[in-house]
Amino acid sequence: MIPRPRLIWLFAAAGVPLVVSVWAPELVRPSLLSNLVVVAAALADLLLTTRTRTIDVRREVSEVLSVGVPHAVILHVTNRSPARLTLEVTDEPPRPSDARPLPLRFELPPWKEMAGTYELVPRRRGHHVFEAVHLRYPSRLGLWMKMERRPLETRARVYPDIRAVREFDLLARKNRLEEMGLKAWRLRGRGGEFERLREFRREDELRDVDWKATAKHQKLITREFNVERNQNIVFMLDCGRSMTNESEGLSHLDRGLNAAIILSYIALGQGDNVALMAFSNRIERAAGPVRGKPAIQTLIRQTFDLEPRLEASDYAVACEDLLRRQRKRALVVLITHALDEQHLLSIGRYVPTLVRPHILLCVFLKDVALTELARRVPQTDLEAFHVAAAAEMLESHARRTAELQHSGVLVLETLPNELSSALINQYLDLKARHLL
Repeated sequence: MIPRPRLIWLFAAAGVPLVVSVWAPELVRPSLLSNLVVVAAALADLLLTTRTRTIDVRREVSEVLSVGVPHAVILHVTNRSPARLTLEVTDEPPRPSDARPLPLRFELPPWKEMAGTYELVPRRRGHHVFEAVHLRYPSRLGLWMKMERRPLETRARVYPDIRAVREFDLLARKNRLEEMGLKAWRLRGRGGEFERLREFRREDELRDVDWKATAKHQKLITREFNVERNQNIVFMLDCGRSMTNESEGLSHLDRGLNAAIILSYIALGQGDNVALMAFSNRIERAAGPVRGKPAIQTLIRQTFDLEPRLEASDYAVACEDLLRRQRKRALVVLITHALDEQHLLSIGRYVPTLVRPHILLCVFLKDVALTELARRVPQTDLEAFHVAAAAEMLESHARRTAELQHSGVLVLETLPNELSSALINQYLDLKARHLL
């Protein structure tokens, strides 16, 4: 409860005669009387004002939210008093998040319920809690402002942004996957189960031509086989300190997790098995293997609260654990961000041990600021020094990645905002070339 400007001005006006009475004693009694009237009015206003316990507030929000996606939060407010209320309600959404428009304003008739909606955009994955709401409304005579912080706990889970999964499905149905930056790969089986005969196309291999059917129809006919299924995809997601770097408001870990989820969805749709292992200086999470498109929800539920740790990633521990867990041949996708040459040396020391039993794809997120600096045209000697240093760091990075490639590791370097499309294209390329 705080006084409003109206009450302050009333006390100020009533206090003027009291000050003047120092020189005009005859004004003492009227000034005291005017002050008593103001005090009585203020006390009466307190007694007449609706109690906060007569106001009910209920929050309606989905239990599952997506990071970076707008969601509607509905506040239901009920006035259980005979007086009309002008009410402001401010929510306490999870942090960090964007919420607008707040506060919500209600003109509540007596014994009525109203609902107001605001838009919430969560900025961080994981388990979150809406803790309380703040009520604020003027007293009956407008002399006071009543306020209350009311605990109103609502739990929510913030998942990675999976809009790309829905977008992929939609564009795939319309045959417009190029809008997501995906190439038009033709996934045909080879040496698998026979599916059908069809007319020969320019990109088909001659060994797949069915010569008997060709002689019968007097045109080239080729055999088509089912795409190989039941192959294994394992994601190794780095959760070390290098993945705390951000690009366009999203951490590298968020980028990596989003890309892993959409590629998992595509791989599950192809009939492959998918597993995910997150690590830093220890094994953070091991999910899967799972199979079938509906299993993507299981994968999301098991990984949505992953957070990067301010620890150096231990690639030896990660590789040993993966070799112990994954005995069958698999495509292992390591998603990381190499900070410097020593970081790359650590990667190059341990991850090639995965090459012999598996196919290893190392996905490196590029340093956007460093790449832009190396491309800049210097204007001063100091800028030239900075540009040269950036170029030297990138050249050192290129040497180390080339050494990885010589040891049999597949390497993919991409900008963080292009990670999903680049990774999907690489997977489809490997699938089309029957390298899994």
